[in-house]
This record gives sequence, structure tokens and C-alpha cells, in this order.
Amino acid sequence: MSKLESNIELEAAAFRRLLAHLDERKDAQNIDLMNLAGFCRNCLSKWYKAAGEERGIEVEYEDARELVYGMPYSEWKDKHQQKATPEQLARFNEIEAAKKDANEGKK
Repeated sequence: MSKLESNIELEAAAFRRLLAHLDERKDAQNIDLMNLAGFCRNCLSKWYKAAGEERGIEVEYEDARELVYGMPYSEWKDKHQQKATPEQLARFNEIEAAKKDANEGKK
């Protein structure tokens, strides 16, 4: 097996492990992931879809979400998503405003 093939296999295994870990940690809400790491399950879904498009493979966003969430998003949301607290939303908005300011400073 070539080094490139090995890397692809390892990257795919690490991605599957990340999805399994997120599935085990349904208590880690998307807003918490966004506030702490700058990405969430929806971001992973969008990145998966974009990776497909970059390779000429059409991936529906809802199909990507189902892969990431392990079930249809609407079902996951009903079963596991909690309402964001005012503190979580305030932190999210603060981070987003800082990113916007930083991006405007680059122009």
C-alpha cells in the first residue's frame, strides 16, 4: 500500500472515530462546539458536502447531515438538541463579532 493510500485510510478512520465520539457525546451541543472549537456537526456536514463537490461527487446536505448525526437531523434535533442558553448565545455572538472585525481588518 502506498503512503498516499495509507494516509487516506488513516484520515477516513480518524473521521469515523470523530463521528463515533460525537455520537457518544450527544450532550456536547453544537453551540458548545462552536463556542469552544469554532466548528460543529453542521460544519462537518458542510465540509463533507464540499469535499464531494470538489471531487465531482454530488452530496445532498441532508444526506451529509444524516451521516454526521447518525440519523436524520430532524430526529436528532428532537431527541438531543437543547435550547441554547442566553449565555451560550451571547458567547457565540461575541465570537462571531470578533471574527467579523478580524476579517474586516484584513481588507
